Amino acid sequence: MTEEATKPDEASATRAQLLKLAVEVGPLVVFFVVNARAGIFWGTGVFMVATIAALIASRFMFGRVPVMPLISGACVIVFGGLTLWLQDDHFIKLKPTIVNALFAAALFGGLLAGHSLLKVVFGEVFRLNEDGWRKLTLRWAFFFAFLAILNEVVWRTVSTDTWVSFKVFAIMPLTMIFALSQIGLLRAHEIPAD
Repeated sequence: MTEEATKPDEASATRAQLLKLAVEVGPLVVFFVVNARAGIFWGTGVFMVATIAALIASRFMFGRVPVMPLISGACVIVFGGLTLWLQDDHFIKLKPTIVNALFAAALFGGLLAGHSLLKVVFGEVFRLNEDGWRKLTLRWAFFFAFLAILNEVVWRTVSTDTWVSFKVFAIMPLTMIFALSQIGLLRAHEIPAD
């Protein structure tokens, strides 16, 4: 295959990745902007609507809704609904703690049962040996546990506006940095294509 023939495929893949990022980050950005202008309750309501729109867009643009955004989206609806219904912002602040704790528990539980749940979710994307899947799953489980604890510390010690900024401008970059830091593990445990 010539170099020119691969460029359109690379451009399409890059475009798809940027669209996925926009779909995932878009609701958070909307949450941040509306919270800054109208407060946490308006921000939460718009966050819920934007999350539903992002899940629908993901389904139509990519043909499916990934498991993690689906679970997170369901929690946004539940905890956002409780926040608005009870007029208590503690619920939306607890959502990241609960979601990250659920992900950590699921990954740790899968490992204890002898299965890598990341392999189930990402087995078509990455080709890793069993040791690689185990290590990757363990690292992500610890990272999700760290995020749950970090969210608890932050929302309990800072103002609501600062917590919203932290959620948008700290959690996403931390997650991206952590994901990028796993490239070495992915390469070291990659199964060569046949």
